[in-house]
Amino acid sequence: MSLSIGGAVSEPGVLPQTNGWLAGARDAFSIAMGYYGVGLAAGVVEHAAGLSVAEILFLSVVLYAGSAQFILVSMLALGQSVSAIVLTVFFVNVRHVLMSAALSPYLRHLPAWQNVLLGAQLTDETFVVAIARCGREPQLSARWLGGLQLTAWMVWACANVSGALLAGSLSERLLQTQVLSFALPCMFAGLLVLQLQVQSVRWRGVSVAITSAIVALTVAWHYPGPWAVIIATVVGATLGLLLTPTTVEPTA
Repeated sequence: MSLSIGGAVSEPGVLPQTNGWLAGARDAFSIAMGYYGVGLAAGVVEHAAGLSVAEILFLSVVLYAGSAQFILVSMLALGQSVSAIVLTVFFVNVRHVLMSAALSPYLRHLPAWQNVLLGAQLTDETFVVAIARCGREPQLSARWLGGLQLTAWMVWACANVSGALLAGSLSERLLQTQVLSFALPCMFAGLLVLQLQVQSVRWRGVSVAITSAIVALTVAWHYPGPWAVIIATVVGATLGLLLTPTTVEPTA
């Protein structure tokens, strides 16, 4: 027996078309807007550090992490060792383990290879959109999550390359005005509002946001530097994981 949903036909147990690739790509729009601004700045900085366009494309596709890419370029410019760079990038991105654990209950219906591919593309922003959807649905569609993450991934890579190609004409203006420094905070603010619109996760989102802010300010007061953001991220992600239910209601 098949079911007709909005003119489309789906078999029993198959998620509706609102969980398809195009739906995921559409939900990535807010992420893409922020990614392009930040990615453009990343491309400019990476090009200024001496990386070629091909190297910047490879870095944005393989590493695919804004903060880690900025850190990597800075450490390369300072002549740091490869081991130090790898270790630093690892600790900066270790929060992804906690984010993956928070999403895992909603992806248990997928085979292991799909979990690996989807987990490899997880970012802070796609996690926020995905976990907000978890407040409305008992499980996540592989096609929806794939469309969300693939769109964000491609926009980030294109933005990095665009920044590298336009570096000669944009770098001085960007560094002087620092207009793009607002892109990342604005994007996260928008994603936070999006997450708080879901009633079931609203109190958790507020709790994590307030706790992370307090931890960041406290650490920054005593130890100025990047550790405030790293520690606040780990504490916030841990708190969010602890406050998230570990059981998923079975589908009807």
